[in-house]
Amino acid sequence: MSIHIGDHVPNFDIETTKGHIKFHDWIGDSWVFFFSHPADFTPVCTTEMGRTAELADEFAKRNTKPLGLSTDTVSQHLKWIDDVNDTQNTTLEFPIIADPLGKIAKLYDMIHPGEDTTEAVRSVFIIDPKQKLRLTMTYPMNVGRNFDEILRVIDALQLADAKKIATPADWVPGDKVIIPPSISNEEAKDIFPQGWEELRPYLRKVKLS
Repeated sequence: MSIHIGDHVPNFDIETTKGHIKFHDWIGDSWVFFFSHPADFTPVCTTEMGRTAELADEFAKRNTKPLGLSTDTVSQHLKWIDDVNDTQNTTLEFPIIADPLGKIAKLYDMIHPGEDTTEAVRSVFIIDPKQKLRLTMTYPMNVGRNFDEILRVIDALQLADAKKIATPADWVPGDKVIIPPSISNEEAKDIFPQGWEELRPYLRKVKLS
C-alpha cells in the first residue's frame, strides 16, 4: 500500500513495548513521529532510538508522540531497550511496535525489495491530530536520521497550520516566513498588520511577531 501526503493514515491494532494499541485511538489529539527500523540490535538504529529518547522533552513541547517500529517481537524489543539505554546513556519510554510478520511494515510500504525483502527500511511519517500524513522521509539502512531536521519540519508544519504561512529553504524558528500566493495583499493586511517584504508579487516574506 502506498500512502501519500494528505492521506488519512491506515489504522491498526498491534502489540508494543507499552502494551496493545489501536493506532487512531492512540494518536488522540497529538502529532506523531512514527519511524521504522530494519531490526533490533543494529548499530544505526540503536543510536536513533537513543536520540529519540534523549529528545523526549522536545517532542513533548511539540505535542508529538514518538512511535518506533522494528520487525522483531516485544520480548526482543525489551532486551534491545536495555542495550539502547546502556549504550546511549538514556531512558527510552516511548512504545516500539512489534512487527515480526511485517504486517505494519507492508501496510505502510516500509519494505523496499531493493534494500531487503523482509526488513523495513528506515522511514519517517509525521502524522497530525486529524490522522493525516503530513510528511515522509525514507533513509537507507546505513545512513542515520537527522533529528534536528525532524524537529524542524514538525515546527514548520505546526507553524504553517497556525499562521497560514509557508517556510523558505533552510528556515528555522525565528526566521522570516513566506506569505502563500493564495493570500491576496488585501487579505494579508489583516493577517500580517506588521507588513512584509515583497521581493516579487509571488514572493513575500514576513517576520512573525
